[in-house]
Amino acid sequence: MLKDVFNRREEEGQLRKEGRLPPGQSLTNKFPVLHYGSVPSFDPETWDFRIFGEVEEEVAWTWEEFQLLPRTKVKMDIHCVTRWSKFDTGWEGVSLATLVDDGFIQLKPTARFLMQHSDHGFTVNLPLEVALAENFLLATHFDGEPLSPDHGYPLRGIVGHIPGKEDLKTPYFWKGGKWLRALEFMPEDRLGFWEQAGYHNEADIWKEQRIARNW
Repeated sequence: MLKDVFNRREEEGQLRKEGRLPPGQSLTNKFPVLHYGSVPSFDPETWDFRIFGEVEEEVAWTWEEFQLLPRTKVKMDIHCVTRWSKFDTGWEGVSLATLVDDGFIQLKPTARFLMQHSDHGFTVNLPLEVALAENFLLATHFDGEPLSPDHGYPLRGIVGHIPGKEDLKTPYFWKGGKWLRALEFMPEDRLGFWEQAGYHNEADIWKEQRIARNW
């Protein structure tokens, strides 16, 4: 056990030297489970995924239809506001940028922000420039396997840091919603669930934007 601790600290130190470990974060080799509320059930026969708001035409996909959308893979470092960081995680799913570029979603010029709507009424907001970047994904798989229910099966938003892509804004991990059911494109920003509770709206990992106000 002491050897494991020593190895983890050595790896953590190396990541810090490489500039990949944000301030206030610690390396974990596990994948902690954190969410508010219970894990929702999933029925592929009734599940759907809706696109609405500042779009030319609303769209709704069944689970079968969603799996036919263009897919992509991305490797990212993920950083939780609770101070753990996990590196070189592999994700597979659907790129929102690809859906827009390929015409599956047609945005109005007024679309500037995105609200992720999840089961149980949970919401997460993002600026459109972050949601359309390559470090945001509508993920169905983690490290080659379907997401576990605790980690958002069947679909969750994922946002992380791609090493070497320092120009991309990287918010904390909570800015990707588990158990996604809809995306709402908005002309103005609205606070999501945790932002209304006092979490920082931008949530930049490098600036340690964790809390916006004192409770």
